[in-house]
Amino acid sequence: MAIKKPIVVRSIAPLRKAVAGLRGKHRKVALVPTMGALHDGHFALIKQARRRADVVVVSIFVNPAQFAPTEDLASYPRDIQRDLAALTDLGVDLVWAPTEKVMYPDGFSTAVTPGGPAKAGLEDTFRPHFFGGVTTVVSKLFLQVAPNIALFGQKDYQQLKVVTRMAKDLDIPVTIVGVPTMRDKDGLAMSSRNVYLSVEERTVAPTLHRVLKDSAAKIRAGKPIADVMATGRTTIERAGFKVDYLEARHADSLAPIAPAADGPIRLLVAAKLGKTRLIDNLGV
Repeated sequence: MAIKKPIVVRSIAPLRKAVAGLRGKHRKVALVPTMGALHDGHFALIKQARRRADVVVVSIFVNPAQFAPTEDLASYPRDIQRDLAALTDLGVDLVWAPTEKVMYPDGFSTAVTPGGPAKAGLEDTFRPHFFGGVTTVVSKLFLQVAPNIALFGQKDYQQLKVVTRMAKDLDIPVTIVGVPTMRDKDGLAMSSRNVYLSVEERTVAPTLHRVLKDSAAKIRAGKPIADVMATGRTTIERAGFKVDYLEARHADSLAPIAPAADGPIRLLVAAKLGKTRLIDNLGV
């Protein structure tokens, strides 16, 4: 029996017609937004979507609005045929793969400007353009697909919080689901950018996760958070990284946290190894 291929649409009117046909009456639609170059982390989101909904839509769009001029938009990994083959195997119902012209047509001049967790002094300090680009494109995806639920990986933890806040603030009727980070056997968080790592860098990269685990254990044991974070930064730097941040933050608000008793804690790290910038996080 042949495997059913997903519907692939590239413009708005066919998208809405296809989603309406798939939704029918009282069927739940899940959206998994991606930028392609799919890996096991994305597949975990899709499998979770299949468990939670009747219809699974995956978007593939490398969003130029979230890349600064100095970042890797042109070289960002793209392999649409490989992605479509994987999505067929996973039983995805519909793939929304718009062009840049469709997503941002001539005269496009509206953007979302997020606050709250988007101004936490983490990714926003080093990539001030980023969350405006993310929330603009994600709000468009929500309005285009009109999903009941949307799934995002916890690896991009601040992004998860920003998108959740945006949907709530703008009264977009979608439930945001955060899915735990998928990791390689050595602990490295799966990311499309991992392909940029050299063989030597790939052996060093799991240091981030090891430091997060060690730091979380020390905080649970009652060690002062400031001391633990300072030690962690030193360890990461000695491994060869350039550290942007290693922070302990409130897991919900992302506000700075000092005593562990102040609330649930999330440790977040971003660091550059060679030319590749990696991020990760872990709950305490």
